[in-house]
Amino acid sequence: MFADNHWAATAPEIRSETDRCLTGQGSLTERLVATGHAFAVSVLYQGLSEVRQDEHALVGENAGSAVMARHVILLLDDTPVVVARSIARRHCPVWQPILQRGSRSLGLTLFGPDSPIQRAPMHYRELDTRHPLFAFARGHDAWHATCYAARRSNFVLDGAALNVCEVFLPALKEFL
Repeated sequence: MFADNHWAATAPEIRSETDRCLTGQGSLTERLVATGHAFAVSVLYQGLSEVRQDEHALVGENAGSAVMARHVILLLDDTPVVVARSIARRHCPVWQPILQRGSRSLGLTLFGPDSPIQRAPMHYRELDTRHPLFAFARGHDAWHATCYAARRSNFVLDGAALNVCEVFLPALKEFL
């Protein structure tokens, strides 16, 4: 239904402690909370954003169209460990109220018990300076990595897609 032709179906060859988080099928929020460190979500932006060339087919919009976006940082002990971008169609009645949740994690809704939300397979990519999300990640990375492991997946509810993209920062390995 929503094809991801720009990212790979298998994770990049990154051998680190973050592999379990990158390839884990369940809730990233639950995985981060399980570390025992203080977990928090910081909302950086909530509103309209231009859908990017490698995203448009994921939510059924034309490249350059406006979509509803939510940009957040996931923190452990006040340290940024993951940055995320979630997008849905601009006036989608299904996802708009879910995206407008303040500093509550999307994972609490997406993976809730008896949730009718279906998750499509994850896709992966190693982001370098050529990808727009690289600058987003680098801006919150105290280590200033030269590339970042990322994953994204669509969540589908009532035929409407929400795409969630998570970019893993090097600081995460300090907490695992």
